[in-house]
Amino acid sequence: MRKLFNRRNFVIAGSAAVLAGCQVVPKTGPSTSGPAPSAGTPSEPSASVLPTDQQARHRVALLVPMTGDNGAVGQSIANAANMAILDTNASNLRITTYDTSTNPAGAAARAIADGNKLILGPLTAANIPAIVPQARSADVPIISFSNDSTAAGNNVFVMGHIPEQSIARSVSYARSNGSSRFAALLPNGEYGQRSLNALSVALREYGGSLVSSERYSRGNTSILSAAQRLRTRGGYDTVLIADGARLAAMGAGELRKGRTGTRILGTELWGGEGSLLRSSEMRGAIFSAVSDNRFGRYSSSYEKRFGAKPYRISSLGYDAVLLTLRISSNWRGGRKFPVKRMREETGFLGVDGAFRFNREGVVQRALAVVEVNDGAFITVDQAPANFDE
Repeated sequence: MRKLFNRRNFVIAGSAAVLAGCQVVPKTGPSTSGPAPSAGTPSEPSASVLPTDQQARHRVALLVPMTGDNGAVGQSIANAANMAILDTNASNLRITTYDTSTNPAGAAARAIADGNKLILGPLTAANIPAIVPQARSADVPIISFSNDSTAAGNNVFVMGHIPEQSIARSVSYARSNGSSRFAALLPNGEYGQRSLNALSVALREYGGSLVSSERYSRGNTSILSAAQRLRTRGGYDTVLIADGARLAAMGAGELRKGRTGTRILGTELWGGEGSLLRSSEMRGAIFSAVSDNRFGRYSSSYEKRFGAKPYRISSLGYDAVLLTLRISSNWRGGRKFPVKRMREETGFLGVDGAFRFNREGVVQRALAVVEVNDGAFITVDQAPANFDE
């Protein structure tokens, strides 16, 4: 059964992202945000005293790292969430940021104690177990930015870009364009194993065979020897390299030595990686990711407000706020978040294109297939307007 997205029902982010607004930079939390402040008024209330406006505004907690190794990423997500509030001139949400960098469980406990009825975050799957007990005891749902689909369920929603969906989309396209014998270069660890499992599942669904695979350690040049072993063995026409741009280019260069016609597939990790365009070894490689049609406008607006380019993942913060606004139309002040609507909605439209959540709470995204060309990413298969059930 195929379910068509009704685009009239989507929240449109693209047009909102060009609206002007004043700069709002979250503190190292907790910090709060609402509509754009008037001139001469502090942009935020005290970080230790929250306004008593539960009936007028729904309280939503944003749990991200604001310091440490991922602090810059968390700050970018927090900025994006605030920007969504400003762009839409939302008056019914109060977003409060809590720093998860040192104590995610404590951040969640503080968020619950402050009366928040929805949690956006955390950034990584590793932090989800720390915040679930507090959220579940208060019946507060979680919309995580993680890409680990196994973390979903029981009012935990996973909103990140899922590698399994990217691989399945690329395999489907490759099969329809002549690929039949697949191989894989996979990093040691969980991501590599997930990628191999996804490739195997996709081949069972779309046909084709997995003829070979090689593992390597990240952080060194072992991908070169793994690619050499794969090339020597041969027997494939298409190779999945389940890694980021730098290592993928190294592996592709080795695979293509003395061979022509080998198709290279990537994963969602390649999205927005401009360095791919400067690598001759990557020319003609394909990957599947969310469309960048709206991201350019969003990025420009973000840079004007905050003086720096956003992290690509920050769009999740923006879209999470848009999603919350959409559902809040039927959310009574001071009541529980209407979590059933997360699954009942036919879909949402944000910076990253069309998406919805399945019964397990895992995001489903409309992905485009993109080819690395001379100096540009070329969309060779547009993101679909519908999904298979």
